[in-house]
Amino acid sequence: MTRFFQVLSLALAAGLFAVLTAAGARAQSEIAPGTPGSEETPLRVMLVPTDGGTEDGTRADFAPIFNAVSRTTGLQFEIRVGQSYASVVEGMVNGLVDIAFVGPTLYLQAAARGAAEPLAVAVLNGESVYYAAFFARNGFELKQLGDMKGRSMAFGDVNSSSSFTIQVGMLIEAGVDPARDLSRVFLTGGHANSLNALAQGHVDVSAASLNSYQKAVNEGAIDAAKIVPVAVSVPIPYPPFIMLPSLPGDVKARLRAGFDTVHEDPAITPEMIRGFGGILVDRYSSDITHETFEAVQRMLDLVTPEVKGEMLKKASEN
Repeated sequence: MTRFFQVLSLALAAGLFAVLTAAGARAQSEIAPGTPGSEETPLRVMLVPTDGGTEDGTRADFAPIFNAVSRTTGLQFEIRVGQSYASVVEGMVNGLVDIAFVGPTLYLQAAARGAAEPLAVAVLNGESVYYAAFFARNGFELKQLGDMKGRSMAFGDVNSSSSFTIQVGMLIEAGVDPARDLSRVFLTGGHANSLNALAQGHVDVSAASLNSYQKAVNEGAIDAAKIVPVAVSVPIPYPPFIMLPSLPGDVKARLRAGFDTVHEDPAITPEMIRGFGGILVDRYSSDITHETFEAVQRMLDLVTPEVKGEMLKKASEN
């Protein structure tokens, strides 16, 4: 009997420990009413518009990720899609958005105004990078970027890293003044529109990300045998999730932990973990700092407000 009661006591103790642990976990996940991330005050998320996609499609790409973070942290979210690149930054600056998914250029713009700090970034094959590129019709001869002089070119949004900032910086580094040396400039508003302008024969060259190009090829929007990359950038830091610096420290810690474990959620399949443009990624990591974006900052410094203004003026002449 003594042995029986010893075993029973151990079992009861283990059971009590399990109950207390579960209760502790639930308490850890509970968010005080009125706190950012509570049911009454969900964290406001804004996603940069996805090229070629709908608002519902963009929301659907990221909903599984936020559902997983919510399950592990108890945080609640309200997800919206911005009407433009600029609207996302202004939402952060004006305190109307708590979390955003943006390109590196937008992050740097928001950070410079004290409205953003890095939260998490997608990881694919052990890396958190993507590429900007110039595209042309197959057979286009380009020995160096200086050969772009005299050509017509389509860009995406002026606040986009991989359909504007990086390519304009590359041209400037090659001695090409985009506003003066290109025959015509088109600002199409997005990667997909830039690629489409090329496919329709309206321009000689287009600027977009390799991700957007691959997505357009996969969806049959462009023919990879006819439209090809002719110059590719160095690796660019992947578009990050960013958050307001003013969020409570506990909320920030929960967010980072939640994103770090998204891929471990039993309810998440690999097909649910997506990044920029709906591209499948392996996981998300909060191991990201402001210094990660130094290379983009260098390009951003080249693409001054004066350069943007001259290109906008050039584009208005079409």
